[in-house]
Amino acid sequence: MEKKLKVGILGATGMVGQRFIALLENHPWFEVVTVAASPRSAGKTYEEAVGDRWKMATPMPEAVKKLVVMNVNEVEKVAAGVDFVFSAVDMTKDEIKAIEEAYARTETPVVSNNSAHRWTPDVPMVVPEINPEHFDVIPFQKKRLGTERGFIAVKPNCSIQSYAPVLTAWKEFEPYEVVAATYQAISGAGKTFKDWPEMEGNIIPYIGGEEEKSEQEPLRLWGTIKDGVIVKAESPVITCQCVRVPVLNGHTAAVFVKFRKKVTKEQLIQKLREFKGVPQELKLPSAPARFIQYLEEDNRPQVTADVDFERGMGISVGRLREDTVYDYKFIGLSHNTVRGAAGGAVLCAELLTARGYI
Repeated sequence: MEKKLKVGILGATGMVGQRFIALLENHPWFEVVTVAASPRSAGKTYEEAVGDRWKMATPMPEAVKKLVVMNVNEVEKVAAGVDFVFSAVDMTKDEIKAIEEAYARTETPVVSNNSAHRWTPDVPMVVPEINPEHFDVIPFQKKRLGTERGFIAVKPNCSIQSYAPVLTAWKEFEPYEVVAATYQAISGAGKTFKDWPEMEGNIIPYIGGEEEKSEQEPLRLWGTIKDGVIVKAESPVITCQCVRVPVLNGHTAAVFVKFRKKVTKEQLIQKLREFKGVPQELKLPSAPARFIQYLEEDNRPQVTADVDFERGMGISVGRLREDTVYDYKFIGLSHNTVRGAAGGAVLCAELLTARGYI
């Protein structure tokens, strides 16, 4: 790419906004030129606005420190200086829907980490290795919005990344019933242990709205486009329990699966190791060379050993074995703020750019 695209980050001071900033440092295609946040941060430099709340392990990039934070509500002003925006705003669902649509109507593509538009019928919700064809719904959305360039695309919830890719790799064996228990890191709530000391040595067996997302969003990934909208798949049936655990980064899932077709453990492992998608074929900048790794050791995957596989963009799977009630069970692990949040959105933006939408 001869000239980098100019990028704005909406909600730039929060944890996911910070992750966008960190991931986009020295990106070959994109350059962060605009940071926007709430009115209380507007007018300060990014460094001043974040203060001592920088939550990434790597230092704040020099290139963004002196950027003056803009008011995210001044849509036309923010949109004027960018080619597209990433959205990580912290607002109510209705407010997010409205503001993301307002940006799209300024002819600014919006790639969102938020959940507000995940069920808007003509908004694609995409994991690029799983359902890149859902971007084909964008022309229908543009027609509704009355735009030439502007649209909204979203990525799914972080909780499903550790098992939806696995079930996709096994699609030909027709999984039809799935039980999943997810053990979710505190960064999924935008927290560190400094912010949330009561999580140390503790688990909380409830994460608001998470179980519904974990059960339903994979079905939308596997859905089809009909009459200009995405219609979710009917199967497999998924039931989920979601638990918050004292881990900083990394969502782990314990998953049980029933298949309609007879399949061996060796076949399932082979499918995982061979699984790849359009990002790997196009060698997109953020694409992991290997999307899914299978680990043979009995005590893997582990957060400390495996969460950063492929720079946090890969999925780690282990402990695949036959089950006495279901056909097979396994453990999956994904990085919730990289693949599950900002990194997944960056990969979507790269594919949208490669396809000419951005």
